[in-house]
Amino acid sequence: CLNNYAVEPEMYFASYPSPEQQQRYMLQGGFATLLVTALVFITFAVS
Repeated sequence: CLNNYAVEPEMYFASYPSPEQQQRYMLQGGFATLLVTALVFITFAVS
């Protein structure tokens, strides 16, 4: 009989993001917020 089960990797806890990563996440969040608000304003302007 064949073994069809996947090999599961060992679990580990995530490490806390470094200050550079935190800065990058904040920048990405800001751009995402700007994009969403711009899209919402465009949809209101078009309708």
